[in-house]
Amino acid sequence: MPTSKPKATPYIYVLDTNVLIHDPNALLRFDEHHVVIPVVVLEEMDKVKRGMDEIARNIREASRTLDMLSAQQDDLSQGCELAGGGRLFFELDDKTDGLPDSFTHGMADNRIIAVTMRLQQKNPKKKVVLVSKDINLRIKARALGLKTEDYRSDRVVEDINVLSTGIMTLSHESWEAMAKDMVVSDVEFGNRYEVCWPKDLTLPHLHNFIALPGDLEVSLRCTKIEDDGRVTLEDICSYRSSRHAIWGVQARNAEQNLAMNLLMDANLDLVALMGVAGSGKTLLALACGLHQTLDMGLYDKILVTRATVPMGQDIGFLPGTEKEKIEPWMGAITDNLAYLLDEQTTDISSVLGQHRIEIAALSFARGRTFSRTWLIIDEAQNLTPHQMKTLVTRMGEGSKIIILGNNAQIDTPYLTSQTNGLTLAVKQFSDWEFSGHVQLQASERSRLAAYAAEVL
Repeated sequence: MPTSKPKATPYIYVLDTNVLIHDPNALLRFDEHHVVIPVVVLEEMDKVKRGMDEIARNIREASRTLDMLSAQQDDLSQGCELAGGGRLFFELDDKTDGLPDSFTHGMADNRIIAVTMRLQQKNPKKKVVLVSKDINLRIKARALGLKTEDYRSDRVVEDINVLSTGIMTLSHESWEAMAKDMVVSDVEFGNRYEVCWPKDLTLPHLHNFIALPGDLEVSLRCTKIEDDGRVTLEDICSYRSSRHAIWGVQARNAEQNLAMNLLMDANLDLVALMGVAGSGKTLLALACGLHQTLDMGLYDKILVTRATVPMGQDIGFLPGTEKEKIEPWMGAITDNLAYLLDEQTTDISSVLGQHRIEIAALSFARGRTFSRTWLIIDEAQNLTPHQMKTLVTRMGEGSKIIILGNNAQIDTPYLTSQTNGLTLAVKQFSDWEFSGHVQLQASERSRLAAYAAEVL
């Protein structure tokens, strides 16, 4: 009779405050392992629990979870049972006597390190790990010989390089193999090609673009994928010509042309555009939105919002109404609007005054329903996954949401290219038949901006 495999010894994870700030459900992510919350973490949570911002909401949610778990246990010294089989413990002894004299005693981070060190000394045969989003805290703990980890359960993707760009380039050999049993028919902008997709190639997502080999920059759009491996590809409209310009804007490169095809498709409810600074994301989104709102009447209004996260030092309190407070954050939007509306000899203030274009703070999105709205989320890389969910779930019938962002320009603390709302939206909607995304590679703002994006 085979012997059963011995059960692995559970790890002991010590959580920093920022883990619960970042993910209030973090306590449910540690499976069969034990979790320790130092008392200093509870004190830090108490300092930031008041308020209406994302941090305060997350802390209050984490506090409710801790309250629920602790209320089920009469003797907290025995720990509280977690969903995965591990136990939650509260550590009250966080004296910093054992730390080197160079460490500031009484500092919250150092008290957490002291708890981790004491637990490791009491449990020499177990693996004790300090989990924190704070890089400097992890470095200090490692310098003392402790094991540390970043909190990874919130990662949308492990490697940002595997995130789809929305474009797949075919080799000559693959395209020739598809041509052998290709069925060609007519569509609005050219031809439809029904092909048998090679088994050695990864299937594209719906509304991905297939770049054909050669120097002509020809791309087809994937419009149907069947279970037997047959894929339908269609020619796309060329917005690189003045004849198809939208509000005076025509695509300057192949990726912009692909983006405009997605933006102008009224059957898509969600479009995500990623790209470097100056790649034209905002300009294209506004031009296509103005055309479909003011000219075609598909939408009643354009609504623009973004996370108000400063790039550098915050300038402090801004006086005035909501509109006046949000204006400094919306410079990129108003600059592009001024350019587009000037092309049409229309006064920007008159359009804003008619409420056809609305600029709103992200804070006021909760509870609203956006019907027949062209919603643009700018700088989406600074949104948390929870904020992104809040906005997308506000969309009503007849609306379209445009998500713009650049994963190289993240200003929100503790957010990374692997954990933000932009990456979440691109990954989770990549297989949905009513969404599309594309990554813009080239900066078209100016030759200076293009060179700076490359070398700086």
